[in-house]
Amino acid sequence: MRYAGKVAIVTGGGRGIGFAIARRVGGEGASVVLADIAIANAQDAATRLKAEGIEALGIACDVADETAMHAVAEEACAHFGGIDLLVANAGLHLSGYAKTPCELPGEEWQRLMDVNVIGIVNGARACRAAMRARGGGAILTISSMAGYKGENAYGISKLAVRGLTVALAKELAVDRIRVCGIAPGLVDSEEAMARFPVDRREKYVNELQLVKRLGRMDDIAAAAAFLGSDEASFITGETILISGGAFCRI
Repeated sequence: MRYAGKVAIVTGGGRGIGFAIARRVGGEGASVVLADIAIANAQDAATRLKAEGIEALGIACDVADETAMHAVAEEACAHFGGIDLLVANAGLHLSGYAKTPCELPGEEWQRLMDVNVIGIVNGARACRAAMRARGGGAILTISSMAGYKGENAYGISKLAVRGLTVALAKELAVDRIRVCGIAPGLVDSEEAMARFPVDRREKYVNELQLVKRLGRMDDIAAAAAFLGSDEASFITGETILISGGAFCRI
């Protein structure tokens, strides 16, 4: 198994794409720490994974709080012996941040960037030493197809994630830590479906995508499991767009 003996932290791991990734790498042998701002979600997710034979721990964490992120890393090391993979998945969603740059109030801008961008920096800082001690590791960032459009505040935050992925890859290479990004397109998740009426989904899939179906959380989890594994040891600083071809370009 690709992740036998490895330890993964997944932020925003209590549900949705985060949980799907945690389940995938856990099923391939990883011990998993699920860090989520909602402790009930984190603990419930951990219970579900344990029922499948996966070693899992649920912890409350607001990734915008650097101290809290360090506490998660310390708990991972104390409980499982180290850190090999950080999946920086936690983030605020488009549904609350679809306003244009000038429309979104300053305090909401600050919260959006604190979670979606600085939260990743906090995770990298918290996990760096533990990864270095194990000879290296991998960090996966979760961007979005919205980061290729730049039409609203959310998209701008996800564009920043793409830039941060490159910057962290350059900074952490000295410690043999790879940093890769995933930019999901329209995925059949609770959050995405809540903001896309059925007719709009069908129009999007049929007119914009080359693959005529909704994305699945397993599509994202499979890519994450590859990028975080040793099989992707020659890949860093890249963001892979998983959108059914909606944004393919030369």
